Amino acid sequence: MSTKILVVDDDSNICELLRLYFEDEGYEVKTASDGAEGVSYFKIYEPDLVLLDIMLPKKDGYQVCREIREVSSKPVIMVTAKGEVFDKVLGLELGADDFVVKPFDMKELSARIKAVLRRYSAHANQLDEEVIKFENIEISLQKYELKLCGKPIDIPPKELELLYFLASNFNRVFTRDQLLDKVWGFDYLGDSRTVDVHVKRLREKLEGASDKWTLKTVWGVGYKFELLQ
Repeated sequence: MSTKILVVDDDSNICELLRLYFEDEGYEVKTASDGAEGVSYFKIYEPDLVLLDIMLPKKDGYQVCREIREVSSKPVIMVTAKGEVFDKVLGLELGADDFVVKPFDMKELSARIKAVLRRYSAHANQLDEEVIKFENIEISLQKYELKLCGKPIDIPPKELELLYFLASNFNRVFTRDQLLDKVWGFDYLGDSRTVDVHVKRLREKLEGASDKWTLKTVWGVGYKFELLQ
């Protein structure tokens, strides 16, 4: 089955150029001309990767990226005419996997797509229903066991469940309320700051384990388990 790419850009010429180029490379390509259409197509089309412009009508690329990350960890590459550091940082903080500035070279963009897809596939293939593995970390939900560098680490059940949930949805940002719902349950009546406390304790346990991943705070939003390389 062909790898599916969703292009979200309000420039019809760019959409057509990307569609022709990547179909010629063997990809299946769908295009959307605004942010709302992009979100809708993502849910229907279920692409393997999204090329996402920032300056879009109806919903900008940042909002589209947020909504994609609420439901999926599939790769997102931001494509934009803006080259300021702030735009790149915000896009990456929201969960984008890469950032390409217009005008771009098609061969370079193709190489970036292949690299991101390889990286995603390598990590996704490590996941199963019970055990998650990344460099120097292994999380078993069945055994309620955390291993760092091959050594078991004492960890309370709720901390392990939180870490497992974030790591199984790597590169996706979750708010405190979302984490309370997913990890503690809808009937939890405690303070949302309990999430902060658990994340702080997890960081103390995970400190120095690897430079390939981190438990990251996305200021003003929440937390994510981020793959760095």
